Amino acid sequence: MSAPLADDRIRVALELDREFEDDARPLVDLRFHATLRLELAGRLAAPELAAALLQLGFLRGRRDAAHALAGSGILGGGPSRATPALLAMRLGARAAGEGSIELAGSWPDALEAEAALAAAGPTDAPACHLSAGYTSGWLSGLFHADLLAVETHCTARGDDDCRFRVREAERWAASADLAAHALLARLPFRELAAAAARGAGRPEAIEEEGAFDRDSPAVHVWGPVMVVPFAGADETLRAVELIGRDAGARAVSVVVVDLAGALVDEAFGAAALERVLEAIAGWGAEAILTGVSPLSERAIAGLESPHLVLRKDLDATIAAALQIAELARRPI
Repeated sequence: MSAPLADDRIRVALELDREFEDDARPLVDLRFHATLRLELAGRLAAPELAAALLQLGFLRGRRDAAHALAGSGILGGGPSRATPALLAMRLGARAAGEGSIELAGSWPDALEAEAALAAAGPTDAPACHLSAGYTSGWLSGLFHADLLAVETHCTARGDDDCRFRVREAERWAASADLAAHALLARLPFRELAAAAARGAGRPEAIEEEGAFDRDSPAVHVWGPVMVVPFAGADETLRAVELIGRDAGARAVSVVVVDLAGALVDEAFGAAALERVLEAIAGWGAEAILTGVSPLSERAIAGLESPHLVLRKDLDATIAAALQIAELARRPI
């Protein structure tokens, strides 16, 4: 299971993201953004302020990208969830190595630069931290890659416009670009991508020990949905009970039990699975079974505990589980 985010590097950004979750003003309202900068400058040093704005932008951009993909039908969502980018961007491709992503672009409105000028006057360095974070999060979400937007020109320091370059984080890390290295130090992609995935309700969370691997026996949690691979009674039951006592799992309302590769017989296998389902029901969650093999169908049909069986692949089952969790959350 992904542990609760306790990294101080992103604490302020997460607080701001909760405060402005449905509020576009930090990105589109010049006066509001300038006021926000002044408020943050009263309690954060300049590097921490820049990091908080960069991370806040990433969280919002990643979430908006997930909503846009869901609305397009690519991730199985409905058109009502489609969300365009809040930030005006002009993008163009640049020559890159095979399999690499490299873009160049600008923020034609230069709103953040104007707000930075209004809040603190001219700067010596690019000042569009929120815009760089949003662009990084938006493009990372669309391309399913860790992409970093580095501002190269900024009207807050006297340039004619606000321009940026986008490359994969690994390529920036291998480059000699000191500005990119500073941004990478402020932008922990894995922690922020996991936070954005939880906020968007999409199955994109990243495990602490590495990228999500559907072949691994690990438990995965995305907001209200948890996936537990069935690895036998004792091990699976122990995992469910431990997670049920974890404060970070209190929001889980749907548990997907993945039976892929498991043979559930009508004797010991069914009894073991019954205990797991009872434990899930014991802490108020709904169980969904997936990955049921033909050899296990008879045993599954004889289970007494309430459950759903979805004959879909794991991605489709997770998407359905998220929808079930959302319906359960809404008052009737």
